[in-house]
Amino acid sequence: MKTNLAVRYRIPMLIAGFISLLCGMYLGLIRLGWGLPLPVHTSLTLHAPLMVCGFLGTVICLERAVAIGERWAYLAPSAAAAGTVLLITGANSPVAPVLIFIASALLCIVSINIFLKQRELFTFTLLLAAICWCAGCLLWLAGFSLARIMPWWMGFLIITIVGERLELSRFLRPTQGSKLLFVFALLLFFAGAISATSSAWPNFQLLSAALIVMTLWLMRHDIVRHTIRQQGLTRYIAIALCSGYGCLLTAGVIGLSFSELSPGASYDAFSHSIFLGFVFSMIFGHAPIIFPAITKLKIPYHPSFYLPLALLHISLLTRLAGDFLFISSLRKVGGLMHIVAITLFILILAAAALYSRAGNKAGNTQGNKK
Repeated sequence: MKTNLAVRYRIPMLIAGFISLLCGMYLGLIRLGWGLPLPVHTSLTLHAPLMVCGFLGTVICLERAVAIGERWAYLAPSAAAAGTVLLITGANSPVAPVLIFIASALLCIVSINIFLKQRELFTFTLLLAAICWCAGCLLWLAGFSLARIMPWWMGFLIITIVGERLELSRFLRPTQGSKLLFVFALLLFFAGAISATSSAWPNFQLLSAALIVMTLWLMRHDIVRHTIRQQGLTRYIAIALCSGYGCLLTAGVIGLSFSELSPGASYDAFSHSIFLGFVFSMIFGHAPIIFPAITKLKIPYHPSFYLPLALLHISLLTRLAGDFLFISSLRKVGGLMHIVAITLFILILAAAALYSRAGNKAGNTQGNKK
C-alpha cells in the first residue's frame, strides 16, 4: 500500500520554503545597509531564522519525508512551513518558534526511525544533525542570542550535508581508522558548539578546528575525487561540492585565527563562508537531484548551471573583501550579488524543468499521432 504523500500536497510546503528564502534575502539586504522599506512588525533578526529554519529546515524535512515514504513524516515540513508563514506575517509570532521547534523534534523522530531501519554511521550522523537543529530551536525559545544559537544551526546544516556525503563514501570503503577520525571530528564539533554557547560572545576556535578536520576528511574520502573526472551533471555536482569544501575550510581557518570574531567583520566572513559558500554550493550541486525527487519534475543538466555557481563564489569573495578591508560598499555589493546568483539559479532550474516537460509533452503527442 502506498503511504507517501502525493506531490500536489508537497508543493505548498516547498512554496512556503521558497517564500521564506525570498523574505530572508530581502532582510539580508536591509541588514547590509540597502535602503529598502522594512515591513511593519518585522525584525531584522528574522534573517537567520527564515534562511535556516524557514527555507532550509522546511526543504530538509520535506526531502527526508519523501525518502522515508510515510505520511506522518510530513508533519515535520508542515510544522516548519506553518511556523515560517507566521514568522513572515507577524501573526501569533510567539507561536512561530514553537512550531519550528516541533518541526525540529519531528525531524529527530524521523531520523531515529531511519537509523533504526539502517544502523549505519551515516544515518546516526543525520540524527545528530537533527538534534543540532532541535537544540538550537530550544535555545531560541529560551531567548538566547542568535550568536549563541548559531553553532547549533550551523551544525544542523553542516552535519546533514556531511552525513549525506558519508553515505556515498561507503563505495570507497573507508578504513576503520578513517571512520574513527570522522567520529573524532563530530565530537570536536559538539565540544566546540557547547563551548561557544556557554560564552557571552562565542569563541568559535574549537568548533572551527572541527570544521577543518571534517573538511580535510571529506576531501580525502568523498567520492567526488573520482566523479570530477566525468562529464555532464556528475562533473558539475563534483565541482559544486569541491567549491563548497573550499568555503568550509575557509570558515575553519577564519574561526581558528581569531580568539573572538568581530560582529560585522570576521564573524560575518566566518558565518557566510558556511551558510552561503558551503551550504548554497551544496544546494546548487544537489538541487538537480533533490527537487525532482520532491516534485517529480525532471531537471536535465545544462552547462548554464555553472554561471550562478561561479557568481555565488565571486559574490562571496567580494563580501569577504569588504569584511576584512572594512569597506561597507563591498559588503553591500557582495550581498546583492548573492541574491542575483541564487535567483538566477532558481530561474535556470525552472527553465530546465519547463523545457523538459514541454519536450515530454511534444514526444507524447508525436507518439499518439503515430
